[in-house]
Amino acid sequence: MVTGRVERRLTTIFAADVAGYSRLTSMDEEGTHVRLKDYLHTLFNPQIAEHRGRIIKNTGDGMVAEFGSVVDAVRCAIHVQRGMAERNVDVPEENRIDFRIGINVGDVIIDDDDIFGDGVNVAVRLEGIAKPGGIYVSARVQEYAQGQLDIAFEDLGQHQLKNIARPVRVYQVPFGEAPKTIRPALVVPDKPSIAVLPFQNLSCDPEQEYFADGIVDEIITALSRMRWLFVIAYQSSFTYKGRAVDVRQVGRELGVRYVLEGSVRKANKQVRITGQLIDALTGVHIWADRFHGSLADIFDLQDQVTASVIGSIAPKLEQAEIERAKRKPTESLDAYDCYLRGVMRVYSWTDEATEEALQLFQRAIDLDADFAAAYAMAAFCYLQRKSAGTMVDAAEVAAKAVPLAWRAVELGRDDAVALCWAALVLAYVAAEPREGAAFIDRALMLNPNLSMAWYFGGWIRNWLGEPEAAIEHLTHAMRLNPLDPRIVGMYAAMGAAHGLAGRYADALSWVEKALWERPNFVHALRVATITNVLAGRLDEARQLMTRMRTVDPALRISSLRNLLGPYRPEDLERMAEALRKVGVPE
Repeated sequence: MVTGRVERRLTTIFAADVAGYSRLTSMDEEGTHVRLKDYLHTLFNPQIAEHRGRIIKNTGDGMVAEFGSVVDAVRCAIHVQRGMAERNVDVPEENRIDFRIGINVGDVIIDDDDIFGDGVNVAVRLEGIAKPGGIYVSARVQEYAQGQLDIAFEDLGQHQLKNIARPVRVYQVPFGEAPKTIRPALVVPDKPSIAVLPFQNLSCDPEQEYFADGIVDEIITALSRMRWLFVIAYQSSFTYKGRAVDVRQVGRELGVRYVLEGSVRKANKQVRITGQLIDALTGVHIWADRFHGSLADIFDLQDQVTASVIGSIAPKLEQAEIERAKRKPTESLDAYDCYLRGVMRVYSWTDEATEEALQLFQRAIDLDADFAAAYAMAAFCYLQRKSAGTMVDAAEVAAKAVPLAWRAVELGRDDAVALCWAALVLAYVAAEPREGAAFIDRALMLNPNLSMAWYFGGWIRNWLGEPEAAIEHLTHAMRLNPLDPRIVGMYAAMGAAHGLAGRYADALSWVEKALWERPNFVHALRVATITNVLAGRLDEARQLMTRMRTVDPALRISSLRNLLGPYRPEDLERMAEALRKVGVPE
């Protein structure tokens, strides 16, 4: 007998798993595990967070999540499957990781942070009968979503699902075909150019993945300090993680002459790094070596890899340039370890991950009080909380974030990464875009290949009312980071820049790109709505406003500066007037 009241709620249940996971692990257990973790980290988790879902449990080769909106759940599934189709373009069919997704609406039992009941079971059974790469939903999902989404559900008829008493009508969700061609080739710059691919983690512990990724990030940073060298950003290089690719194809897609790949093995306080430099035009190996030492020597080992690569590309390079590439953010290995773990968590873009990242950055600061980048990233965590709406008091955010940002600037005068993140916090949170622009300029003087600095600089130039400078910054950011999974932010910033310049058709073209990639991206929705009003397209603006109010129901004219950023008063007033025309309340 039930002796107490059971808590229940109606919710949308989203279940996903990998088709043929046992077969994949039997062929390559470690490689499959690494690739699966990467897809969850870079695709599933961000999309679920973006569509306002919540992961209930991980199931080894999949997950169960819930959404407050049926439409959000279906949109999330479509974006996930499109993203996986893109990632699988160049992967042999027998090695592909294909997800199956099932979605149901049901009344569930709430127990702590978990959910139970028939509604969950139906979603899991739908996922079980879905074809690889497919999305199967129940009739209730189809009924709620029909008309809300521009898709035609395919009726698959009644199905008797395992351990479900009643037959369930099943529908398949179409989401478009996978791309049939490789990405277009980019023009190779007229100076030496390189991409550093993710190093393979050969450690026995898969949890050491962050360590291998951190080593690659440091090598990219060191190479980026070379003004004569064109270096592809970390985010674009890491889209190849876990994939068997031809370096000549990488060279075409990223527009570079050289590709560096390698591996890391960490065990019993010892580290071994191997690397090989390949000419991407010919596929010829230029250099290969291995570096071995104690864990305490990790910074020296990174320097050796970097110096060897530099020496192979330009053996007559001045020693001063090589020494400049050896600058390290901290001498404390423990602080460095905490920092790497924090960076990995902050890029998950969830509230829980941001809190964990903040604690890790604070631990890094406790271990090394002069670690500039840790202060900057801790400040960014507060900015992220403000942006996500988990800290709504602007004064509280500023009180916590701004001192951290100024400390990062004070300690990191020669640290481009610290200056870059601190600049964004000072510009956005402290409403000091002039200060932010000055620190972005200094960061780019130190590291002209830092794509994030070019990207942040684009937004800051928009806030300063300098759209042409913003476009220049953003164009360079996209060339350095052409495959960045978060490139939608660059698209939105480009749209804002063209809108400020009065080129409304160009502005709408850019924000449409952003909204195709991420339909609920609130920054792009705001830019699109305002631009349509200014272009005299009021019907389109009203439709966008309906979508935007669903994503951001608390939007008010009085909160625009806090939401849009520290634009000039005249630009902000023009945007406010545009939003008033489509019914945004004061």
